[in-house]
Amino acid sequence: MSESMQTEDSSQSKHVVCTICDIGCQLRAEVKDGRLARILPHENPLLARNICYKGVAAPDIHNHEDRLRVPLKRVGERGEDRWEEISYDQAMDEIAERLSAVIEAHGPEAFAVSTSGWNTQTTHSMDRRFMNLLGSPNWISGVSLCAGNTAAVNRLTYGWFPMPEIANTKCVVLFGHNPRPHSWTPIYNAINFARSQGAKVIVLDPRVSSQAEVADLHLRLRSGTDAAMCLGWLKVIFDEGLYDEDFVRDWCVGFEELRARVDEYPLERVEAITGVDRELIAEAARMYASADSAVIPWTPITDQQISSTSAIRLHSILRAVTGNLDTPGGEGLGGFNPGYIPESELGLHEVLSTEQKAKQLGYDQHPAYTYRVAEILRDATEKTWGYPYADIVMGCQMANPSLVFRAMENADPYPIKAFFALGNNALLSYPNQNQIHRALLNQDLIVSHEIFMTPTAMLADYVLPGDVFSERNHVADSWSWSTRLTLSEKAVDPPPEASSTFQFWSDLAQRMGLGEHFPWKSLDEVLDHRLSRSGRKFSDFAAGAGMEAPPAEYRKYEKIGFATPSGKVELYSSVLEELGFDPLPYHRDGAATSADYPYRIFTGVREDAFFQTGQRNIRVLRRKSPLPQLFLHPEDATREGLSDGDWARLETEFGHVTAQVSVQESMKEGHVRVPHGWWYPELRGKEPLAGAFLSSDAVLCSDEAEYLDYEQGIPNFKGFPGRVVQAEAPKSFPAMFSEKR
Repeated sequence: MSESMQTEDSSQSKHVVCTICDIGCQLRAEVKDGRLARILPHENPLLARNICYKGVAAPDIHNHEDRLRVPLKRVGERGEDRWEEISYDQAMDEIAERLSAVIEAHGPEAFAVSTSGWNTQTTHSMDRRFMNLLGSPNWISGVSLCAGNTAAVNRLTYGWFPMPEIANTKCVVLFGHNPRPHSWTPIYNAINFARSQGAKVIVLDPRVSSQAEVADLHLRLRSGTDAAMCLGWLKVIFDEGLYDEDFVRDWCVGFEELRARVDEYPLERVEAITGVDRELIAEAARMYASADSAVIPWTPITDQQISSTSAIRLHSILRAVTGNLDTPGGEGLGGFNPGYIPESELGLHEVLSTEQKAKQLGYDQHPAYTYRVAEILRDATEKTWGYPYADIVMGCQMANPSLVFRAMENADPYPIKAFFALGNNALLSYPNQNQIHRALLNQDLIVSHEIFMTPTAMLADYVLPGDVFSERNHVADSWSWSTRLTLSEKAVDPPPEASSTFQFWSDLAQRMGLGEHFPWKSLDEVLDHRLSRSGRKFSDFAAGAGMEAPPAEYRKYEKIGFATPSGKVELYSSVLEELGFDPLPYHRDGAATSADYPYRIFTGVREDAFFQTGQRNIRVLRRKSPLPQLFLHPEDATREGLSDGDWARLETEFGHVTAQVSVQESMKEGHVRVPHGWWYPELRGKEPLAGAFLSSDAVLCSDEAEYLDYEQGIPNFKGFPGRVVQAEAPKSFPAMFSEKR
């Protein structure tokens, strides 16, 4: 499989893993004259359907005329977007010198890093390795709001983050998640296959999503009430004896305490909270619990609510008490791949001192995914999985982003004065964008490692060009979420002065006296090292099948237990109890709507054409979604005097965005959905930071304590109050974008 394939026109073809989004589809890259020419489906018929138009657009992205190709140094005021070209070596020398000065003045904790492992892929936890050796605990990522935090919270219940066997299950439960042909494509295909084999699908979503349209049951709950719904399901399951009594007796702790909490949520109360008829709630609970096998796949919706920790825990509890944990057609606890050194080990979390770990921002206030929990779970994790730190989906041992940006702005509880963003448009990627902007303006050093000039990069002191997935070898391991290994082959060379994130951290380490801990001379040597546990090198792996996984093994807990302090599934969490939080799950109401702010705002809508804040400059994709849209129910639009295609301003107590109105029957009345991550590359030089404050949903939601999930510090993105008013199109927009659709 490693040898170059030949297409009909004799062009070279390589196997690649796409990193434009977070799924990692296996595709083929066709190369002509040393350039990426086309992205094609995989030749394996089981994988061939896993391709979307973002992946197909990779040549437009990787060959784009505006792609960063040389290092840049700021020459104007911060954010003025004025630069001079410098060499890579000069940039790295100056970055090392200035970072050393910050650490000398304020200590290593004054250095913070924000990365996106989805995009950069090649970190191999070198960022964490560098920071831990240096002594900084303040690493953050967008996974704190999406999948990574889910992984960390799942560990509180049973010590790992399970991977659902969607294609083999008999029931799929989607909490707001809406996989589509061009968004989460493999999940969409797996659900369709399961449905074709007789699986039932239950959708819980305020809107009539595309998955809801074909679901067996659709529960149109109010946004932000996932936890209450799960408590209602458990009430039915417990009262009707639909749980796995043997598993609960032998492998769970805290059942009686949990049952008492569940009894506080009779269906009458759950109906009042969620807005869903109690009979439908009971029918859905029975369908899930009675299925021969069932899955509740990860969902970005439950990640981002004011009761996020409880709701995520309730998903894990439902899996456990119904006998769907580590079973065929259920959700598997894979552990580390025995033949591949995980990023958890490469990060060297054990070298960061106890004193420095305790300085991690969030350690005291919102510890669920910080080093504080990692240390509590350390012994159990090592006993069960063979290594004390499990950094699953990069979501464990993180700092809290909001508290990091607060420290960057006002030195509370200590100053952060150097900030690096790698493959991460941090300004638009976390809540309270105005605070992030002030924080960035207050830095002594900002470094951005990117492929395009983003609003965050425009605020940097140095911008270094990065590589992309077609320009490097890689072995994708799903960040330890599963045990599968997948081949990605280098197809073309990167620009001469572009660097991988591995090279960036390695070269910086050499300049800062940490070189002995980065012994690899190339990315391929890192891959050889990671595969050494199976006695192979990358060339050996590439010569094989291209994808492999150890044989599935179920009910491993019968041999090794669970990686929790009790060794069992903790329905009553000893970790949360030790931290001073409620050890049982609960529902908490967010801020109520009012006459001034009558709508429930649901931010973070992902449009098929884009991933996070990316691709707005890719013409073939931008044509599919040229402008941001606010989704309203027809009755709400009529009430506000708005028609489809009008411009409107969505306002909250904390900020506002301007976008075009999209009137949709599928919307639930009283709800407004807002797209995520909008900025306007075409407005660079016309609007500050390329219009980063015109339509970005990150300005709408506060991250003050009363608006946060207690245990994680996650803002309530799903159901906070707002209002919609008529507005004019921003004057700076080109005419083609101002017209009604």
